Amino acid sequence: MLTWRFIDSGYNGGPENMALDEALLQSFDPRQSPPVLRLYGWSPPALSLGRFQNAGEILDLERCRAAGVSVVRRITGGGVIFHADELTYSMVCSPHHLPVFHSIKDSFRVLTGFLLQFYRNLGLDAAYAVDSKAHGEKLGERTPFCFAGKETFDILIKNRKIGGNAQRRMKQVIFQHGSIPLISRVEDGIQFLREHPSGIHERVTSLFEEDIPPDSEILKTKLKDAFRTNLSVELVDEPLTGVEQERVTRLTGEKYLSDSWNVCGEGV
Repeated sequence: MLTWRFIDSGYNGGPENMALDEALLQSFDPRQSPPVLRLYGWSPPALSLGRFQNAGEILDLERCRAAGVSVVRRITGGGVIFHADELTYSMVCSPHHLPVFHSIKDSFRVLTGFLLQFYRNLGLDAAYAVDSKAHGEKLGERTPFCFAGKETFDILIKNRKIGGNAQRRMKQVIFQHGSIPLISRVEDGIQFLREHPSGIHERVTSLFEEDIPPDSEILKTKLKDAFRTNLSVELVDEPLTGVEQERVTRLTGEKYLSDSWNVCGEGV
């Protein structure tokens, strides 16, 4: 049985969370590193932009600054997300650490299977968007706000999207992270957009809205159980190494606290 390294990094601000994700990716050697699962939260709340988004076109940056909400740019694509009252995961692995998949799109099915099982274990009627989409509904349309659109392997509950996932591929390395909303803060988040998507609250949901108590510690345990079972692996707690922590510190200061990356996207 394959062993995955597990890291619970608790609650951090946006810059440190994104720096930690990238530090784990930079430190991963596909030839010898064990695969990694990390769980974390956001405090204070933050907005994260997709890797290729234009911050000024999508966000009211003055409003973000006035509200004290930090803006960070992810190393993955997709739309902007407002992170608050959520459980977030990230993972770093190689294809040989996973069950066989046949395409990049299919890898999303493999790497979100534990989420589908997690929601179903909570008693929720969860399904992939591709398996439950309404007649004539289009999947995969690009939207500035992550939760406004649906991808093939997004997870729906009663046809309402819950959370979102994004992936980054490098040579023999897969990085993926995603959000599990404990309480919906979508209405709070769209206030920082230049254009507000209409009816968004009708198209998304959260665990609280599905009558699941938003107890993050209990939910972490259930998420880990679903991960172990779905991928048939073991999880072993292992803190950050000294090298990883040094990279977190450097990336936080040089990149994720910098407008040149977060706003302008320099280095994309």
